[in-house]
Amino acid sequence: MLIGTVEHEGALPSGSRYLIEVPKLWNGVVLLFRHPVPVTPDEPPWDSDPLVAHLVGLGYAVAGSANTIFWPLELAFADHHALLEVVGRALGPARHTIALGQSIGGLISAGLVQRFPGSLSGALAMCGNMAGAVATHNRELDIAFVVKTLIAPRSDLQITGITDPYANLRCSRQVLEQAQAAPSARARLALAAAIGNVPGWHDPATDEPPPEDHEGRQQNQHAWFREICFLVFFWAREQVERQAGGNPSWNTDVDYCELLAGSTSRDVVESLYAAAGLDLDRDLERLGAEPRIAADPAALDYLERHIVLSGDLGGVPVLTLHTDGDGLVTPDHQQAYADVVNAAGQQDLLRQLFIHRAGHCTMTLAEVVTALDALIERIEGGSWPHLGPRTLNDATRGQGAQSNVLVSGRPAEARFFDFDPPPFTRRYDIRDVTAALR
Repeated sequence: MLIGTVEHEGALPSGSRYLIEVPKLWNGVVLLFRHPVPVTPDEPPWDSDPLVAHLVGLGYAVAGSANTIFWPLELAFADHHALLEVVGRALGPARHTIALGQSIGGLISAGLVQRFPGSLSGALAMCGNMAGAVATHNRELDIAFVVKTLIAPRSDLQITGITDPYANLRCSRQVLEQAQAAPSARARLALAAAIGNVPGWHDPATDEPPPEDHEGRQQNQHAWFREICFLVFFWAREQVERQAGGNPSWNTDVDYCELLAGSTSRDVVESLYAAAGLDLDRDLERLGAEPRIAADPAALDYLERHIVLSGDLGGVPVLTLHTDGDGLVTPDHQQAYADVVNAAGQQDLLRQLFIHRAGHCTMTLAEVVTALDALIERIEGGSWPHLGPRTLNDATRGQGAQSNVLVSGRPAEARFFDFDPPPFTRRYDIRDVTAALR
């Protein structure tokens, strides 16, 4: 229990554990905290998250239910009304109920708006997979496909139908480290990263490498692969396929030359290939000639339900927050979300904020509160406040040094800035589902 709070906990009808932290001086706002599943069993539960403690300290009630699977949208959607019921019984009527989430929790928050719009006042989706489930896993398959085809074709590495995820992860890490040690394989790692628009910036404590530092940018991409991405591509995919009942991803119609042409790090690939004396066109031809992977229709249907985004916000204002140096959930996810929201004619309900910093979900506590304040102003006033970087950074700095730290506790300056994310090259939203049914 957090100090100075009243805690309510128990089990929902599904068996999921729920927890509600209520400050003694509650401001009437409930935050439904949607969060990713801990990757390892020793990671702390969400109720010990510094962000939760900070928000409760500011007067917000924070409620959440436990996720027990890697791709937890199905459970989060199924538990939504039951969680709202226990929150209502524990607290009484709320002034506002806002979905707030990070990473997969950001996508859950957007999904709740789409599935249950009348139940929410707004949503703050941070560092989320806003291109939707199908597009997210297709991109991960693309990167894994390049690694397997060009770097480890004769290895035991599996990219779908993973039989032993732990052995597969060990194999992937061995492939990665051997590749990073050789100039030719390092260039091919850069190609895999470029196919997925993985940025060449990893550590939030460092400055972004200059554009001409191609080796430095590739080293940062390697750090993304080593720290988290290969875990997702080569270990967690087994859980997704198990939930979906098969492989939901495909690359049967993918032109990897086209993906590279539109990549934000094409220059890194071209530079490293030239330095290694490799023929890039030949490798692209190899990718083009390699047998492709088809999706299992039933598994694809599962992932479409959990979830493909429609852009219909149902009258609910949504604010997104993303760093430009995110190599796990790349910032072009935000372009994909804005595009489908615009296509649905809902653009007045959506605003997107960006922070100039490396890392996945590396916002400061103060930056999150600044964004949340802006969303509540929109909910209560009916129009968005001024969201220029100077205004946002001033508001963030004004919260004091104690709040201007990353969720991990590291001090950081306010870094809101104007940013236009690149296109998400393998879009898949409700328009694609509709087209497939014709």
